[in-house]
Amino acid sequence: MDHIDRVLLAQLQEDATQSYAALGQAAGLSAGAAHERVRKLRERGVIRRTTIETDPAALGGAVLAYVMVDATSWMGDAAQDFVALPEILEAHIIAGSASVLVKVRTASTEQLQDVLRRIYAIDGVSRTQATVVLETFFERPLSPRTPEQA
Repeated sequence: MDHIDRVLLAQLQEDATQSYAALGQAAGLSAGAAHERVRKLRERGVIRRTTIETDPAALGGAVLAYVMVDATSWMGDAAQDFVALPEILEAHIIAGSASVLVKVRTASTEQLQDVLRRIYAIDGVSRTQATVVLETFFERPLSPRTPEQA
């Protein structure tokens, strides 16, 4: 991936609805060349999908929590059990004091409690520890630019 690809990715992360002409202008390319570069980034899996960013509170997800899940057995085979809970936005097998880290969004702490019950019901889960977020300073995607370009 070269500097031009990184410029295109940064532009798309800022606004994925930009025209290829606008992308090309930002990267010093023609619209056709920008389109071809973006197509190749998709083919290589660098761009996984194009989506929108929504306000979680407006969609009923005002409560954000990170949950550490302890287990009595390897949880790598339990991925589908976590996927089945729609309130779980991310789930990661981790090293350290817990086995799995999940990111959960719910409308209320009561709903969070229900999600914790459902996580606890997953085979092998022995304990959960939730940390509720009070305020988010910022969230950002991974920058396609290298540190020296920032």
